[in-house]
Amino acid sequence: MELNAMEASAMAVPAPEQISLVSAGLVCGLCGVRAVVHWQRRLTSAEFAAHLALEEQRRDERLRLADPEQPVPGFGPLPRTAECTTPVYACAVHAIGLDAAALIHQSTCTAPNPVHLPGCDCTPEPAPPVDPESTRVVLPDHWTGGS
Repeated sequence: MELNAMEASAMAVPAPEQISLVSAGLVCGLCGVRAVVHWQRRLTSAEFAAHLALEEQRRDERLRLADPEQPVPGFGPLPRTAECTTPVYACAVHAIGLDAAALIHQSTCTAPNPVHLPGCDCTPEPAPPVDPESTRVVLPDHWTGGS
């Protein structure tokens, strides 16, 4: 069986050098260099509106495709802004501090911003309280710095 040119090009496998091993999202938001750290920030109102629209579209599509002979799919409540975050990526040069990266930042945070590095221009949300019942996990020596 012979393939026409269109079928052959659709089945062509890219050469290894054409395949990017780093997704476009995993680069520094400031300079575009490969990211080495990330932290979370709340969604802006525009980002949240887009996220909510996608969720509503997903629910509508699920209802449209649902089997009419089965119970109607149930959905929980729609997401709230306080439940949604987005990752922020940075290279080693534009990274915020470790303590700041462990916290969730405000939607208005402009990090990574060279003016404020290694900090940021917002007051991150406080860390959740430490559970006194939890036990400290000891990492293997080769997982910690200095080894």
